[in-house]
Amino acid sequence: MTDLLTLGETMAAFRTTGPLRLGGTAGISVAGSESTVAIGLVRLGHRAAWVGVTGADEPGELVRRTLRAEGVDLTWSRIDPTAPTGLILFESRVADINRVTYHRAGSAGSRLRSADVTPAFDRPPRLLHITGITCALGAEPYQAVVEAVRLARAAGSTVCLDVNHRHRLWSVAEAGAALRPLLPSVDLVVASDDELAVLTDAADPVADLRAAGVTEVVVKHGADGATSHSADGTVHRPARTVPVVDTVGAGDAFVAGLLSGWLDGADAPARLDRAVTTGAFAVATRGDWEGLPDRSELALLDHGPGGTVR
Repeated sequence: MTDLLTLGETMAAFRTTGPLRLGGTAGISVAGSESTVAIGLVRLGHRAAWVGVTGADEPGELVRRTLRAEGVDLTWSRIDPTAPTGLILFESRVADINRVTYHRAGSAGSRLRSADVTPAFDRPPRLLHITGITCALGAEPYQAVVEAVRLARAAGSTVCLDVNHRHRLWSVAEAGAALRPLLPSVDLVVASDDELAVLTDAADPVADLRAAGVTEVVVKHGADGATSHSADGTVHRPARTVPVVDTVGAGDAFVAGLLSGWLDGADAPARLDRAVTTGAFAVATRGDWEGLPDRSELALLDHGPGGTVR
């Protein structure tokens, strides 16, 4: 059985060391919220599969090669020869502040459809991980998410929704109209403080989501850590203190740690501990996924700053 199934778009990523308009050199990698979570889980010893579409081009081959090298199962992914792989550009502007530009309109990733998802449930996963990003890519990707949630519910898989709201893709109102109908089938919601408004207009959004049937609501507070709300009570964990190098991908790293703890049967405090730890690895290293830890490295942050592990 696959531990985690996720679906979305992964793009070729170009990272510059300064303003893009000035030219210069750029590093090339891949980036995608869902595939970052999949990579994070594989590194922690779990089995993860990614469903997505790439173009029949070199950026697409980079995406596929990278995910295969990280051990992510691509059995249910496909290549669309009529559309390009999406691109994302990161500019380092001020200290740890990055500016992001997308080139994904009409991309292969936006051609994800329900038929891509159905075969993956011949062997239902323990966890289905979905994000608001995939839902925002267009009508067909949204229907693919809806179908995945339906199949997961029928198979008894746990469903995790990471709101992951992207203002450049859609408004809060548009995101709410798409995501709120999914809530009756969602077990775990992950959202930042400001993203809760996407899912509910209630004065107490956590209580409202819990009343709607969501088993656990995990709220990310950035540098202030995270809080879990469930029938077992409310648990808070502060963020780990690390030098901030690059905050891009920190939320996805957090989710990878959280879901890893869930797959291991850990309780809420232990799940949050792992989540803030994997999130810290992400912000302390450059890149979306490159610095994510394997299981043997989770204790590295317990060493003092500047320490050497021998």
